[in-house]
Amino acid sequence: MSLDTTLRLLAKASGLTAADLAAAIPRAGVATVKSWMAGDKLPGRDQLNALARALGVPAGALLSELASTFDPARTQGEHDLLAAYRTLNTRQQGALLEVARSMAGHPARRKR
Repeated sequence: MSLDTTLRLLAKASGLTAADLAAAIPRAGVATVKSWMAGDKLPGRDQLNALARALGVPAGALLSELASTFDPARTQGEHDLLAAYRTLNTRQQGALLEVARSMAGHPARRKR
């Protein structure tokens, strides 16, 4: 899930508006928060930490998606594959991993 989608969902679940979030974040106005929630801009590190605190989640919950968008080693295909994987249920994810491992020549993992 993208950062902007995550922010919108968490804000809605917390009952917070862009104005509420802006008040909790240093050097961020309502327009800036709205641009983060629209996916037009990305928050800085300090702002991301303040966002996480305001939304009551660990910063890592927001950072994991952000980090993946900056990983220069990932190709667009890898991003697309990861996005598709995240839409699958647990059973489908397991099946996909099994197929991918067999195609790559890696042995299947044993179920615990």
